[in-house]
Amino acid sequence: MLLSSLTPSFQWLDTPKALDTACEQVADADVIALDTEFFRENTFFPVPALIQFTAGEQAYLIDPVAIACTDKFRALLQNSAIKLLHACSEDLEVFQYWAGVLPTPLIDTQVVQGLLGENPSMGYQKIVEFWVGETLPKDETRSNWLVRPLTPAQCHYAALDVIYLLKVWALQAEKLAMLGRRAWVDAECTSLIEQAGRSAENDQQWYTRHRQLWRLAPRQLEAYRLMTIWREGETRRRDLPRNWLVSDKLLFAVAEKMPRNRFELAEVEGIKPVLIKKEGDALLALVKQAQHCDEAALPMRWPDPMHPAFKSRFKALKKVVTTKANDLGVAPEMLMRRRDIEAVVMDVLASQPVSLPVGWRGECLNAGLIQALEEQPS
Repeated sequence: MLLSSLTPSFQWLDTPKALDTACEQVADADVIALDTEFFRENTFFPVPALIQFTAGEQAYLIDPVAIACTDKFRALLQNSAIKLLHACSEDLEVFQYWAGVLPTPLIDTQVVQGLLGENPSMGYQKIVEFWVGETLPKDETRSNWLVRPLTPAQCHYAALDVIYLLKVWALQAEKLAMLGRRAWVDAECTSLIEQAGRSAENDQQWYTRHRQLWRLAPRQLEAYRLMTIWREGETRRRDLPRNWLVSDKLLFAVAEKMPRNRFELAEVEGIKPVLIKKEGDALLALVKQAQHCDEAALPMRWPDPMHPAFKSRFKALKKVVTTKANDLGVAPEMLMRRRDIEAVVMDVLASQPVSLPVGWRGECLNAGLIQALEEQPS
C-alpha cells in the first residue's frame, strides 16, 4: 500500500461568521463528509474537541471549544445532501450534544462495508487501504484534541479523515448499485438515526445487554431492570461515566441478593461503603419496588441458554441466518445478531408473538426462520 502523499487543504473555523461562510460554500453539495474528535474519560456525554466536514478537496475544521453551533450549520446537517460518516455511533452523540440535531440523510461507510460482504467492523484506515490503496498516517489517533493550538500534523490528520471518506464512498456506491443493495443501506442508516434519538427508550432496554439474565428470578430481573434505568438517568443528569456511579456487574450482584437494608447491601460482593453512603437509599428503594411489584407486571423469566429446548431452537435459527448470509456473501451478524435470534427463541418458549425481522431482513430470512421453528418438536 502507498503511504498517502496528499497534503490536504483545510480551513480553521473558530468564529460563527467563519463557520456560516463555510456552510454557504458547501450548501449545494450532494455529499458532505463529517467526522468528530472528542474527549470522554470523565463524563457521560462526549466533550467535543473538533468537528470536520468537507464536500471535496477543501476540509473545514470547526473549533467547538471556541464557538457554539450556528443555525446555518444545523441546517447544513439536515439538508438534502448525504451526510457521510464512518462508524458513526459516537459521532452522532457529539452532534446531538453540540448541535442539538442529528446529521441526515446518513450513510455510514462501515455499515456499507458490511453489506457489501466485507468485514463489518473495518476501521477507517483499513477501509481507505481497501478502496483507495493508500495508507493514512496513524500517529495522531490518540492525540489530545482539546489542546490549543492543534499541531499541523493533527490538522492534516483530521482533514484527511473526511477527504478520503468521499473517495471511499464513491467506490462503495458503485458496488452497492451493482448488487442492488442501496435500499438496505438506507434502511440501516435511517435506523441508526432513529436509535440515536431514543435515549430514554434505550435506557429502558439497557438491562437486556447482560448475558446472564437467565440466572435471575422475575423479581430479581425487575430489580436489575429498575436499577439500570435509574443508573442511566442519573449518569446523564450528573454527566458521569456509568462505572463512576455504579457498574452493571454491581447492579446485577445487588439484584441477585435483593437486600432489604444497608447491612444486607454491605454484604454484596464488591459494594464499597462510599457507594452505600451516597446511593444506598436509592438502590434499596428500587429493590423494594421490585419486591412489591404486582406479579402480573413482572418481566418473564429469561430462558437458560443451556436448556435443550432453547439450544435446539437457537441452533436451527442460527443455521438459517448463516446459510442465507453465505448465499448473500455477508457476515451473519449483518443479517441477524445473536441477541435478536435469542429474542425470537424467548418469544417462542414463552408462547408470545414472535418478533421476526422486518424490512429487507424479513424478506431475506422470515420464510426460513418460520420453517425452522415449525420443524422443531413442540
